[in-house]
Amino acid sequence: MSTSRNKTITLTDEERHFYQAQLLEPSANTDKTPFSLSQLQDKILHGDLLQLMDCLPPSCVDLLILDPPYNMAKDFAGMKFSALSDQEYLDYLESWFPSVFRCLKPTASIYLCGDWKNSACLYFLLKKYAIVRNRIVWQREKGRGAKANWKNACEDIWFATCSQDFYFDVESVKQKRRVLAPYRQEGKPKDWQETEEGRFRLTHPGNFWDDISVPYWSMPENTEHPTQKPEKLIAKLILASCPPEGLVLDPFLGSGTSAVVAKKLGRHFIGVEQNLEYCLLAQKRLAMAETNPSIQGYTDGVFWERNTALLQKSVSSRTPAPLNEDLF
Repeated sequence: MSTSRNKTITLTDEERHFYQAQLLEPSANTDKTPFSLSQLQDKILHGDLLQLMDCLPPSCVDLLILDPPYNMAKDFAGMKFSALSDQEYLDYLESWFPSVFRCLKPTASIYLCGDWKNSACLYFLLKKYAIVRNRIVWQREKGRGAKANWKNACEDIWFATCSQDFYFDVESVKQKRRVLAPYRQEGKPKDWQETEEGRFRLTHPGNFWDDISVPYWSMPENTEHPTQKPEKLIAKLILASCPPEGLVLDPFLGSGTSAVVAKKLGRHFIGVEQNLEYCLLAQKRLAMAETNPSIQGYTDGVFWERNTALLQKSVSSRTPAPLNEDLF
């Protein structure tokens, strides 16, 4: 790995001091009275979710994005999570989910992230409180191989709503795909367009996503968080299920992806994270979004296939495009 190409976001001691001053510290709110929405909006709360969720006002959130620790042993910068039995993991989810759920509007949507090991627990949790509508499977190109098992190369996101009345903007999450076998009707393209860059079709989104790149060292959104979600992934959830100027709540904010993407897409956010280092990384990423609101893989109002921009450069120049790991 070339050091000059490493774009992983890090913090200096001076930045840590600067960004910590921008965090909301609920521990100072000793009587646990609810904060006003104006105090919380577009803020990162540093603290333990179980201790501060009662301080959030009820029925104010349009979209809940949940990325809790998966049911496996994992070290989050010194904060360790141990693998549990299925029942113990369900008990863990139940220990905080009702407090989070009370913050949702009746029209709110929920996306709950997991993998194959804990996916059944996530379904039963959501089924108890909400209307389960779908399971999204997204393919990630990272993952260890195994000699006696299939490589774990995908994760789940369960989609649920609080009621039958909910927001969903399918037009905002269409994907632009290359047309490999163009079909014409009466000599004209059918359901596709021919452009200078090639032939493309806008397609409705399905529940299998194969266009996502997991953040890594040469991507400008990358941090050292071990389970960081891609901005492109979260952008689909926010555009589809949170109206413009709506409010996104992420109680397991990590290094800040949900907050950053909400800011880039013109939504408000509340983020909760107990690890101070991750809070500071999230705050730095929010500052970076002020000057760079772009989201890899999302341009011109549509989501592009992975590496499509690479193809475009090659076609337009008529010469092989250089490998650019920063594209998609």
